[in-house]
Order: sequence, then structure tokens, then C-alpha cells
Amino acid sequence: MTARKGNLMEVRRDIKVLDATIRDGGLCNNFEFTDEFVRQLYKANVRSGIDYMEFGYKASRNMFKESDFGKWKFCKEEDIRSIVGDNPSDMKIAVMADVGRCDYKEDFLPKSESVIDMVRVACYIHQIPAAIEMIEHFHTLGYETTCNIMAVSQCSTEQIEQALEMLVVSSVDVIYLVDSYGSLYPENASELAKTYLKAVEGTDKKIGFHAHNNQNLAFANTIETMSYGVSYLDATVQGMGRGAGNCAAELLLGFLKNPKYNLYTLLCFIEKYMLQLKKDGVVWGYDLQYMLTGQLNRHPREAIAFTSEGREDYSEFYKTLLEN
Repeated sequence: MTARKGNLMEVRRDIKVLDATIRDGGLCNNFEFTDEFVRQLYKANVRSGIDYMEFGYKASRNMFKESDFGKWKFCKEEDIRSIVGDNPSDMKIAVMADVGRCDYKEDFLPKSESVIDMVRVACYIHQIPAAIEMIEHFHTLGYETTCNIMAVSQCSTEQIEQALEMLVVSSVDVIYLVDSYGSLYPENASELAKTYLKAVEGTDKKIGFHAHNNQNLAFANTIETMSYGVSYLDATVQGMGRGAGNCAAELLLGFLKNPKYNLYTLLCFIEKYMLQLKKDGVVWGYDLQYMLTGQLNRHPREAIAFTSEGREDYSEFYKTLLEN
């Protein structure tokens, strides 16, 4: 059995917290955050000691109409700079690039000309070769890189091991274990984390974890994987994210012992801005329909449709899931 790293009283200096509120939360409101909201979240994250802030996607403007989405679907350089200027803070700026959904050779400046620090490449396991090609391109441009392998709960052990073997010899900096369907429990999340951690032993690569809260386990799974050595931890304010949402940043900051993290600042932001989002009708968070897709290890798209239709016939929904 792999030993846990640290204990509940210690500060782990290797921990990095990434706020994904605008990116994952943008899936709840079509990325239509006001500039004031994003600017105040940026300031709150800086004051809270957050290590990275993910602004959104670098989606292809050939595939997606700009008029159909808020600006954080595309994260143009000038839009990020309108919020952060030259980012004089210690917090780093991240964006996500989906394999097959971005024009990465055209839409990224060299790092020396960009305020972006990290590019997170998201892919499914069969897309690993394409993800590595993107990672090498971003590495050449000077960016930090991650590979976020989605939906690993549906992958075989052999697939995961082969993907990790390929990534370990790439230029990627961080490999993310992503519980896309919110179907993992602490026991199997930690076993997967150990597999990822073993793969990068002897290298300077790090492992990250991105949780979804379908079974109210996003926080539990995050700190369980962290206890074995995972060091890049994703969170969103009040868990705002697609469907059931993510690990709540306020839970995570309240748990971490490092005095650099400031929970009070985050609570002030929640009072002023997050509560208003909910009053405005933006919906996310745990509910029975997400629990059911999580338990069945399925993509939450059916549960998202159930939610948007205002349905409450959970038993019928469950029956339908079992039949399909």
C-alpha cells in the first residue's frame, strides 16, 4: 500500500489550487459572466492565495459562433488583459484547449507575448496522440501544460497505463485525473491516483485531480487523492460547474493548512456575487438526477436535459436510464 503524503496538521508546499469557476462554471450560463464578476473573482482569487485561475476555453471561432456564447468560451488575449492587465500578481493564468475543438496553431501567441501562463489540454483517452501533439506545440511556445484525460472512469486499466506511458515521455508538466461523470468513490479515486503517481515517479511531472459532485464526493475525492501525493487541485467557487458542479473552493481552502490561503476573502466574493448568480436563475449543484448518472457511470447530458426541462419525476428518469 502506498503511504499517504503528509498529515492533517502539516502544510504541503507542493499543493497548487486552480480555480476553474469561469471555465467549468461557464458551462452553466453559456460563459456570459459580466466583466465586473470576472474582475472581482480575479481579485478575490489573488487575495485568497489561489495559485492558478482558469479563464475559460480557447474554442475554435470557426467551429463555434462568437455571437452564441460569452467571451470566455474563446478567451481572446485582449479580453483576458482587459481584466488582469499584465497580471502583476503571483497567481498564474490558465485556459483550456479541447482536442478537436480549437485552432491551437493559429490562436495562441508565444508565451513571451501572452498573459496566459498555462494551457490545459483536455482530451478523451483515444485522443492522447492528438493531445501530445498540442502539448508539444504549447511547450515550444513556452507555456506550462497539462493533459486532462476526461472520463477515465470508463477506461480500462490497460488504456490508462498506455496513455500514461505516452504522456510521461512527452513535455507535459501536469497530468490530470478527471472524474468527468462524478462516479468515483474515495477508494477507487485513490487507487487511480496511485497509478498516475507511480507513472511519473522519477520525473518532475505532477499529478492533478478534477472532481465532479454527482454523488456529493467531489471534496472527499479531492482530499483523498491529495493525501497520496496528487498536488494540483481543481476547485470552483460554491462548486459552480457543469451539472452537479465541482469541488467547492471554500471547502478546499478551509481544509488546507497553508496560511497563504485566505477563506475570508472568498466568502466576501460569494456574498456579493455568487448569491446573485443563483438569484438570477443560474443552476448547478448536486441533485438526484446527477446522483443517478454518477452511480451509473454515465455522462450527465441526460441529467442536464432533465434539469433544464424542470422535471421532478426522478423514478421515471431512473427507469429510463436503466433501460438505455
